[in-house]
Amino acid sequence: MVLPMVLLKLTDWVLYQLLANSCQRAARKVRNYGSLVGNSPPLTSPQKQPFSFPSVTKCNLEGREYDTIACDIFGSLLKSPSVFPYFMLVAFEGGSILRALLLLLSYPILLVFNYEHSLRVMIFITFCGLRKKDMESVGRAVLPKFYLENLNLQVYEVLGSAGSRVVLTSVPRVMVEHFLKDYLEVGDVLGTELHTIGHYFTGLLSKSGFLVKHKALKKHFGDKKPDIGIGSSSLQDQHFISLCKEAYVVNKEDSKSGAKSAMPRHKHPKPVIFHDGRLAFLPTPSATLSMFLWLPIGIILSIFRISVGNILPYEIALFLASWTGVNLSVKGCINSTSSNPQKTGVLYVCTHRTLLDPVFLSTALRKPLTAVTYSLSKMSEILAPIKTVRLTRDRKQDGETMERLLSEGDLVVCPEGTTCREPYLLRFSSLFAELADEIVPVAINTNVSMFYGTTASGLKCLDPIFFLMNPRPAYYVEVLGKLPKELTCAGGKSSNEVANYIQRKLADALGFECTSLTRRDKYLMLAGNEGIVPDNKRKKP
Repeated sequence: MVLPMVLLKLTDWVLYQLLANSCQRAARKVRNYGSLVGNSPPLTSPQKQPFSFPSVTKCNLEGREYDTIACDIFGSLLKSPSVFPYFMLVAFEGGSILRALLLLLSYPILLVFNYEHSLRVMIFITFCGLRKKDMESVGRAVLPKFYLENLNLQVYEVLGSAGSRVVLTSVPRVMVEHFLKDYLEVGDVLGTELHTIGHYFTGLLSKSGFLVKHKALKKHFGDKKPDIGIGSSSLQDQHFISLCKEAYVVNKEDSKSGAKSAMPRHKHPKPVIFHDGRLAFLPTPSATLSMFLWLPIGIILSIFRISVGNILPYEIALFLASWTGVNLSVKGCINSTSSNPQKTGVLYVCTHRTLLDPVFLSTALRKPLTAVTYSLSKMSEILAPIKTVRLTRDRKQDGETMERLLSEGDLVVCPEGTTCREPYLLRFSSLFAELADEIVPVAINTNVSMFYGTTASGLKCLDPIFFLMNPRPAYYVEVLGKLPKELTCAGGKSSNEVANYIQRKLADALGFECTSLTRRDKYLMLAGNEGIVPDNKRKKP
């Protein structure tokens, strides 16, 4: 009964708004015509002249540690005032591709409505029937990366100089709260509240309705005025910042000033090492339209690329893959053979970017390899053109498995234990260093423009398909020299020393940064679990 009532209310509201807007525009035309010919006075009093405030670039940052600042996020903290891309991220990553398509199709209607009405439509399409835990996951694991990339450096420096920070926004609070509190250390976030039933959003606003910034500011601070107020050049923002002791605006010229307003990675308040979601681009209306137009072609192309890699020999597969847009760049010594008199295989130690790392390494070396990995899905095992063996996380058992595989041939291992999209390397497990002296480090990196080929909370079996759906997916493989014997366990080094040395060497080759974070840290942050794919073959007695 809830969904029909919600749809009925929305239909009634849309019809009302269309009629009201039509009448309003007609009245405005009649009024303007009458005032031009001098037959009648204006029907309404003229609007007040906008406030005149200095640019945020004029704000003094010194001695602000005890000051309180109040600002908006869209158009102020973020360079772009557009909220559509962030609703699209919630619709696509938290909802479904059909919800995202519906939101895109509504865009022409949004252009007709004013800001408040278009916001209501976006909220309804994005949130109606959406689970609260899905929104929490997107707010924690997806949105912060895109917010940071759009952060206005000048406004952030003012915000960071103040001791107490409050952000007001008319968008739903759940869309921005995690980012503002966890990354920018904002104390209070005042935003529009949404109506929920049980564990689901209805797509409607709560009884309090849209947050009116100047009223929310008065209610929050009472008789006390914030020391600094920052807003956009819109009349609503200027209204609320006029209630502050000092008021500054972010002009369009400030936001478009290129390098001055852009936030470089090294100045991010908190590095985004882990993030989730499939979309690798900010889904503006034009970019989202391009993605949907490419989708059918991308699916066919992905199936073709997978088939070519599984069926054809290396040389032909590489030629056809490059013909379809796959770019494989290989550097370094690719002819590494074992010099061990016991004829054991070479152990290739790789950085981990996607599940396809061993496949592209095998293609680069033009020889079959065996890959060991954790939590490999059944679908990935079927699609893999090389032999894959799943590890159990039992150190003794995994060590015996890897020793057996090395005695049979060359082996690939990714000691990070999970993928990482950003330029960071996770802590290396030291198990591999105890098993072999013939160790070859391999630096691997990828580049995508549309879809990420990894996920923490989604279907991992689709990871290779999404990666190969990109128009021009790129793989960079650099095979470093074989590790000297004196730097291995056979040369007197401990397994931890060997693992840490290889981690630093690979990080230097890629220009990455080493961390002590692990697979468990990643999955607990992004998915709320330890990232273990259950083995259905193991049944409880």
